[in-house]
Amino acid sequence: MAITAQMVKELREKTGAGMMDCKKALQETDGNMDKAIDYLREKGIAKAAKKADRIAAEGLTHIEIDNNTAAILEVNCETDFVTKNDQFKTLLTQLAQHIVKQKPATVEEALGQELNGEGESLETIINRAVSTIGEKISLRRFAVVEKTDSDAFGAYLHMGGRIGVLSLIEGTTDEQVGKDVSMHVAAVNPRYVSRDAVSEEEVNREREVLKTQALNEGKPENIVEKMVEGRLGKFFEEIVLLEQSFVKDPDQKVKKYVADKGATVKSFVRYEVGEGMEKREENFADEVMSQIKK
Repeated sequence: MAITAQMVKELREKTGAGMMDCKKALQETDGNMDKAIDYLREKGIAKAAKKADRIAAEGLTHIEIDNNTAAILEVNCETDFVTKNDQFKTLLTQLAQHIVKQKPATVEEALGQELNGEGESLETIINRAVSTIGEKISLRRFAVVEKTDSDAFGAYLHMGGRIGVLSLIEGTTDEQVGKDVSMHVAAVNPRYVSRDAVSEEEVNREREVLKTQALNEGKPENIVEKMVEGRLGKFFEEIVLLEQSFVKDPDQKVKKYVADKGATVKSFVRYEVGEGMEKREENFADEVMSQIKK
């Protein structure tokens, strides 16, 4: 029988499984809802869905480079224990290799794709890992970056992958330059490459704040403007990569370091595991016991 979108929606609501898995289950069971639910349970997919509302703010970042294409991604799990699991690490590599080859535009698109263009979907593979490992696992985000033969990628993973940085350096093929820039980004966490990337709105907002601060300090109005422009320089040093003192040589700016190499920084992507996510409140003893019970 024909499988409708409404049937897929109903099965998703009952099991929490992914859209592609629900569609396949209905196709395999000729549209029988109860049998489709059993099918998903047998595959371990419905079991994985039960963990969907749990908090997964741990995990790892990973970088995969394939010639002139690179991908950086973050995959989350519930506890730090799982990041040391070989199956989790294998999954991380599988996902990265798929993304760098297939170049999906969004997480949703990636999850619906067949691994390396054939076989099971990424969503199915992740759900199987969830069922085996016993924790919620999710592909949170990724970025695909492309370069030319005259450019270099800078790949750096800090703390075993807790922080990952992928930079694109133009004008040189020296990967060490890219790695040095990425190490700096991992340590200092700038928000922009250059001043030009900071919006006029953000600069004006900061300028007004600094002006008010100076006036509140009792500074004469005729020198406030000069003070504000001076303090704006400090503001840019805090958020702009090229304006920052280079971590490996604080006596020079990042801008000078790359310029001396005949290069420029085109872009960078920095992922820190769990940033901006709700963290689970659980002490270490409870975490150990939860692993023992599994």
